[in-house]
Amino acid sequence: MTNTFIIAFCVLIIMAYIFDLTTSKTKIPSVILLLILGWGLQQITDIFNINVPNLSGLLPILGTIGLIVIVLEGALELEFNESKLPVLRKSMIVALIPMMVLGFLLAGAFFYYQTHYGDGNVDPDFRKALIGAIPLTVISSAIAIPSAVNLGKKNKEFVTYESSLSDILGVLFFDFMFRNATIDFHSFWVFLLQLLLIAVVSFIATIGLSYLLAQIKHQIKFVPIIILVILIYTISKIYHLPGLIFIMLFGMFLGNLEEIKRIKFMQRFKLRKLENEVQKFHEILAEGTFLVRVMFFLLFGFLIDTQELLDLQTFYWALGISGLIFLIRFIQLKISGLPAMPLMFIAPRGLITILLFLYIDPGDNIAIVSETLITQVILLTVTIMMIGLLFNKEKDETIFAKIKEKMAMGPSDAEISFEKIAKEEIKKDIKQEKAKEAKDDLADTLQEAKEVIDMKISSEITSEITESNEDGENGEDENDKNDGADEQEEKNKNNDKE
Repeated sequence: MTNTFIIAFCVLIIMAYIFDLTTSKTKIPSVILLLILGWGLQQITDIFNINVPNLSGLLPILGTIGLIVIVLEGALELEFNESKLPVLRKSMIVALIPMMVLGFLLAGAFFYYQTHYGDGNVDPDFRKALIGAIPLTVISSAIAIPSAVNLGKKNKEFVTYESSLSDILGVLFFDFMFRNATIDFHSFWVFLLQLLLIAVVSFIATIGLSYLLAQIKHQIKFVPIIILVILIYTISKIYHLPGLIFIMLFGMFLGNLEEIKRIKFMQRFKLRKLENEVQKFHEILAEGTFLVRVMFFLLFGFLIDTQELLDLQTFYWALGISGLIFLIRFIQLKISGLPAMPLMFIAPRGLITILLFLYIDPGDNIAIVSETLITQVILLTVTIMMIGLLFNKEKDETIFAKIKEKMAMGPSDAEISFEKIAKEEIKKDIKQEKAKEAKDDLADTLQEAKEVIDMKISSEITSEITESNEDGENGEDENDKNDGADEQEEKNKNNDKE
């Protein structure tokens, strides 16, 4: 049994990795494939009567860890400087306003349904209706960011900012409504104090964790840092503090060291050592995030109840909620001056929606907001996103696409445009061909020069060796001659004496 479980786990992770690799080619979000794979695994266990323990208790644990590492990884990729302020401002507006509008509209619809069609056992409560609506208003960064891989740089950057901010703002909105039975001035004052306190905690914890990251010499240091981040987040949740703000600030601090080094106060901390470790930390975190995300969505797919999924009563609600989500998003993108296509489709609900729904106490839950409704909305929004991305033509900049755009023009204008485009493409081809020829000529010239230099060096070395040999032989002959002359002179002297 143990070996079977290990083999199955390894096969599932490898399949998930293949899904992740093929997303950029197929444009099918890997989350869809993971949910289908998890659901298919459930059908196999039912067919073969395989006894599987109840795994529903793991879902909130994996969801919490997944939320932490996903927001942290997203924050590491956020650049915070003056040039990014416009996109940051727009992403904040697009994340916040549709959330508030959709939240109050859905809460009003839920309250109306409770009032007129409820069973009468529970008094209608607008606060509870709003608590049930908030999870449906939050964009899931766990799905949105990986699905934006095929978008252009600007749109991908916007999706990263918006979905990360949506997670944080959604959790703040949910915590505020969930922790306060009555909404008054005192509740807002306490909420502001909580924000101030988490800001102080975030600053101290960020400096401390960054110091540890730079100073630990042991070969294992990234896992303890991640564990400490999870620990700080969990403790902050116990004391009703918005811990995601700490995650966001810590990630943005590590991801923007170049900008932070310019601050005089931060120059004393010697951030140069930290820069060398941040890249490794990011790589380890990305691998861990992939594993947690895969396990969460596989488990969520495995726990889907097929009969509840086909419940028509909640399906009509899910269909209406999904339509309202994309309608409000379309209007907000137009008002903000952002391209509606394909950004309108990237509004999936997912991990954060499930997590917030699981946090709702039974006493605050309403009948219409059930696990079935949440699952249906998630599947509908992710499916609509997949269809929108499949027909995305954002990167279609070929000559044929340009000609197609000119088809609506008059014959003369179309002919001129065709000639202009053709000339531009021909010029590009000529430039590329010339550049290639020049590159090849340069390579040949360099090769010839290298051969000439090698030959010259070789000839010089040979001549030097020959000259040294000749000098040695001449020196030996001269020495022999001198020795012979000396011997002859000695003989002559001896004869004279005799």
